[in-house]
Amino acid sequence: MLVLLSAAIAPGLALLCYFYLNDKNETEPLSMVLRSFLNGALLVFPLMFMEYIMEEEQIIENMYLSSFLTVAFIEEFFKWFILFFTIYNHVEFDEPYDGIVYGVAVSLGFATLENILYLFANGVHIAMGRALLPVSSHALFGVIMGYYLGKGKFSLSNAGPYLFLAFFIPFILHGLYNLILLKGGVTIYWMLPFMVFLWWLGMNKVKKARMV
Repeated sequence: MLVLLSAAIAPGLALLCYFYLNDKNETEPLSMVLRSFLNGALLVFPLMFMEYIMEEEQIIENMYLSSFLTVAFIEEFFKWFILFFTIYNHVEFDEPYDGIVYGVAVSLGFATLENILYLFANGVHIAMGRALLPVSSHALFGVIMGYYLGKGKFSLSNAGPYLFLAFFIPFILHGLYNLILLKGGVTIYWMLPFMVFLWWLGMNKVKKARMV
């Protein structure tokens, strides 16, 4: 039990610490980061229920559309929703990189609880694959979401396009990730370059946010 819990929680905490400590100006209050992490975790059960209902009722029968609209849209929209209504106007969100910290915290809260449930259901032998793919991809979706939230908050012009991109780009990337998983036997040939691209894109956003 302890080994399984450790394997499920460690990747999310390690990634959260990495992005948190990359804040070179003024680190965010741990209480705020933890609250964002817990808010992300609280999304797991209602969103899993919504996804289950949509799949069981076959609301979207096309599996390719379903990979975008049943999972990616729901998860990324509600992560965006939580960030916008709990963090965006908060006084502690006082520099662009803070958006990345809180975006990662919400995403990894969701990914960590989801990871615990998956490992309890399927065993610790899948822990490495889960750490390299779902957990890290959620973290990077959070980086991109937080980057554009930061751009929106500190933009001197209209924030609307940045707020839209904060949802839309993670949604599209998440949908593409799901599509690659649907490819079955050829997944590895697409997933490796996709994850390399995702890490490059995420770290590029980190670098840009820290330069402001």
